Amino acid sequence: MLRRRTDHPAARRPVVNSAISAAAPDTPEDTSFRSSDGRRAVGWLAGLLLLAPSVVVGCRVADTDGITPVPQLLAFLPWLLLPAGAGLLLALLARWRTGMIWAAAVLAVTGWYVRPYDTGLTDDPPGRVVARVTVLASNIEFGNATEGLLATVRREKPDLVFVEECDSTCSNALAARVSRTDYPYRNVVEGYSASGSAILSKYPLRAAPGIDSELAMPGSVAVVAGHPVNVQLAHPLPPMPGTVGDWRRDLGRMRSYASGVKGEPTLVAGDFNASQDHAAFRHILDAGQLRDSATLVGADRTPSWPTAVPRPLGAQIDHVLVSEDFSVRSARFLDLADTDHRALLVGLELHDVR
Repeated sequence: MLRRRTDHPAARRPVVNSAISAAAPDTPEDTSFRSSDGRRAVGWLAGLLLLAPSVVVGCRVADTDGITPVPQLLAFLPWLLLPAGAGLLLALLARWRTGMIWAAAVLAVTGWYVRPYDTGLTDDPPGRVVARVTVLASNIEFGNATEGLLATVRREKPDLVFVEECDSTCSNALAARVSRTDYPYRNVVEGYSASGSAILSKYPLRAAPGIDSELAMPGSVAVVAGHPVNVQLAHPLPPMPGTVGDWRRDLGRMRSYASGVKGEPTLVAGDFNASQDHAAFRHILDAGQLRDSATLVGADRTPSWPTAVPRPLGAQIDHVLVSEDFSVRSARFLDLADTDHRALLVGLELHDVR
């Protein structure tokens, strides 16, 4: 009878249990591989976070508003610092040198554009003051904030009032409840929902063509202390994804208007549906040599829309633009109930610069 030899090398070979083998610790090579995969995934996430800020900031540098969604995102340019900062942090975690440089560049350029502006308040006045003018501009959202508007007019007593989205309820209230003694001069365009607009004035108003648009943009010439001043209400269509072309058209017409009154005392106020980071808005300023009142008093980033989010969130799309004939004493954004816009109240001084 043959017996199994236990001293043979094969007999002494240990039996490896497959379950135990599968649970064995990773080798250094496996750990390195998985760590590399993790860094790669984090790097991809960093790149995705940086993509939108890069495109938007690139359009800002190129002085263009681009296509949807760039015009919409440009209104919120300062808040693109958040995804860009997150992208930088992830690039550091991923040890992705190119991503670090990319994120730092996006942060630097965005920071440059959202920096505080030189207001020029220390400049000498352009001439003797001939009148102090207070201007109120308010989008009352389909007439919903009519009561708030009336209360603000009674409290603040502005000299010029620009009202956007003044529906029939609003225009009827202005006619019946705003004293003709206080505001004897008016240019009201009645319209349904958002299409109506109104200018109320303590100063005599002469007829002017205004700007052709789907949303009424009336214009007049106010005679202030014997000086004719072009006054124009602003309310272009908003840059919704399907109406960006119409938005550009309306802002282009406003640019043509500004160019036509260049060198004359001019005041343009209302809901521009554009911020200072939109090229189309800056082109209006350049065409008419106009300045933004809120910017001149250091409030260039105070949001006016939407009121559903608390400050400092939101965008400043409501403006009062003035020619060099005006200096700015103050600019305040006021909360009105039942509208998604804050009203803008500006104190101006008209100078005799001729």
